[in-house]
Order: sequence, then C-alpha cells, then structure tokens
Amino acid sequence: MDDKIASETFAALGHPARVGVLRLLVKAGCSGLSVGQLRDALNVPASTFAHHLKALVDGGVVAQTRRGREVISTANYDAIQGLVGFLMEDCCKGVFETETDELETS
Repeated sequence: MDDKIASETFAALGHPARVGVLRLLVKAGCSGLSVGQLRDALNVPASTFAHHLKALVDGGVVAQTRRGREVISTANYDAIQGLVGFLMEDCCKGVFETETDELETS
C-alpha cells in the first residue's frame, strides 16, 4: 500500500453512513449482509444508500457477491488490515534518526 491508495480508501470512509456500514459488516462477519438488511439496520434512505455502498466497494473495503437474487456485502478484512498495517508500519520508530537531525531541522 502507498499514500495514494491509503488516501483513496480513507476517502471511501469519508461519511458517517459509510463508517456505519463498514462497522456493521465487520460485526456481521464473513457471512455478510444483504443490501436490504444493511439499509434497514442503518435506516439510510435508498436514494443515498446505493451511493455510499458503491463508494465503499470502489474504495476496496467492501466486497459484494450475488447469492441468488440478493447481493451480499462483506467487509474486505484484507484491505482493512492492510490499511491499518500501512498506518502502523513505522509506529514508534521516531521521526528523526538522531538528536542532531532534530536540532538541524528545528
């Protein structure tokens, strides 16, 4: 993952309704939820729900499969873990390599 992909993924999460969808899908686990179940649980109008769900799919954090007549959405755990891993990969390494670097940049 790089900064561009991470920023696109965060953009997909840039609305409270989208965060709610993703959190509900994480809670639902690998079995996922149908579009109707998601919409009903979150009480989001159908007119805007499709837009929010598409943004999450395009952002890579939600996957969709067809099961008969229904479209089932699931959290893309690999993408979510990849984003968290990208954010945390340099955790606690410090910003400057030496104290001299810090003094020179100040």
